[in-house]
Amino acid sequence: MLSRRTMIASTAGLATAAAGPAVAQAPTTAATPPASVAQAPGFYRYKVGDIEITAVHDGFANRPLDGLIRNAEIGDVRKAMAEAFLPETTLPITFTTLVVRSGGKTIVIDTGNGDVGAPTTGRMAANFRAAGFDPASVDTVIISHFHGDHINGLRLKDGTAVFPKAEVKVPEAEWAYWMDDAKMSAAPEAMKGAFAGVRRVFGPMAKDVARYEPGKEVAPGITAVAAAGHTPGHTAFAIASGGKTFMLVSDITNHPALFVRNPNWAAVFDMDAEMARQTRVRILDMAAADRVQVGFYHAPFPATGHILKDGPGFRFVPVQWSPAV
Repeated sequence: MLSRRTMIASTAGLATAAAGPAVAQAPTTAATPPASVAQAPGFYRYKVGDIEITAVHDGFANRPLDGLIRNAEIGDVRKAMAEAFLPETTLPITFTTLVVRSGGKTIVIDTGNGDVGAPTTGRMAANFRAAGFDPASVDTVIISHFHGDHINGLRLKDGTAVFPKAEVKVPEAEWAYWMDDAKMSAAPEAMKGAFAGVRRVFGPMAKDVARYEPGKEVAPGITAVAAAGHTPGHTAFAIASGGKTFMLVSDITNHPALFVRNPNWAAVFDMDAEMARQTRVRILDMAAADRVQVGFYHAPFPATGHILKDGPGFRFVPVQWSPAV
């Protein structure tokens, strides 16, 4: 029987034999390019019928694993991380915005962290331009909910509007909650910063912001889908064209390795944990049954694939990367 030790030794022997006589290595010169410190621009295109979707990467931020999940033992969480070959102390949370070209319009769904997030975030603007888009040519910006990593890319720290000509559309229930002065006054101290961030972004444009309800078409081929729980007006989106449907599930889960595999786990980010759990299971069940392609905000880039029912939970199957759109 071939043991692991024998295999390693045999492989080493084959490598030595194949190498033949020793060959001197070329010295490193000043012309040797330096080690790379950054990836190529982060965007990826695919189509749903006649609609073109471009995933645009906004970077990542590390979140300590302790306290991330309210109703699971930390040992179980670390086991889930290890099974997904992820760190067992921190969760690398990624951020992916979408640009949709539909009906002759350029539509942005969520805007990333902007220039106020962690140093490893805020890549959306550069990647957006690298993908061939001009912020001044965006017709519509659709927001799924008002957490900072989804809205801060609308406005720079200096107050400049990033998409100056775009109509901005937001969920009616989000607006009603986050723009309510009484709710802001009554909010716990830990949430007051979130309220202030919402006012920073939307205050200067408040009279021009359009609000939408679930079930309504918010742009050509894009329909808002009720997905409350993560926040009061959290919204997913069905994108349909040519008999094909794509479901952007926004933040019904954070990293799929945790919350798709374990849909009953409650993330600390969910404002109404039980409602968020019901929404998560409902939408994942639907995606699995209908075999539709899904997109996440926090899945590994390009954050799109399919959902399979797998025992008590589900499994996320990423799309195969393709050079053709």
